[in-house]
Amino acid sequence: MKVEDAVRQRKSVRAFKSDPVSLDEIRAILNIARHAPSGGNLQPWKMIVLAGEALQAVSFLGQKTMAANPLGEAASHPIYPEKVAEPYRSRRYKVGEDMYAILGITREDKFGRLGQMAGNFKFFGAPCAIFFVIDKSMGHGQWAHLGMLMQTICLVAEERGISTCMQEAWGMVRETLAQHFDLPDTEMIYCGMALGYEDTEAAVNSLRTDRAALDEIAVFNGF
Repeated sequence: MKVEDAVRQRKSVRAFKSDPVSLDEIRAILNIARHAPSGGNLQPWKMIVLAGEALQAVSFLGQKTMAANPLGEAASHPIYPEKVAEPYRSRRYKVGEDMYAILGITREDKFGRLGQMAGNFKFFGAPCAIFFVIDKSMGHGQWAHLGMLMQTICLVAEERGISTCMQEAWGMVRETLAQHFDLPDTEMIYCGMALGYEDTEAAVNSLRTDRAALDEIAVFNGF
């Protein structure tokens, strides 16, 4: 598979088969992905990889925490700005509406929408998950570098027939996760990622998000 094909083919999968992914396969993916770009070679990342009972325990913890507080825990690093300006607001709104339309969930169906959101904390049925940890002393540049690692993992996994879903929703329970994983006060969870084999019969996996046209996001000078 060409890199170009992996980039175009990758998507956020929100329904996985229960088929396990072997430890050897996961280690192979991460062993390649650790060569992702890193400014100053800081490699400002750690990963916690879960499967089996360990994954189920975290899933239960996430569901329990969100059931008690549907708005999530107070966070110093919110997933989105409090007010998202245009055109970003419309882009975010559209992907949500497109997904709910595929699932047949109407705007009035609050429980249906909450139920789909709750799927995040079940890893959408994936048999494996990764949590990404970063040192709190790191700046915005290092958060970007962590994102490069995550994207690299997704592309390597795609090449090997394994699907992924990057899950910022886990940022809503960072404090609970920190306690569960016994993280030192200097570290925090950024987000999670579900990994597994796509359930190709699930309607939600037919969702392909729009992308802005190139000339909308790029300016070319000097050519």
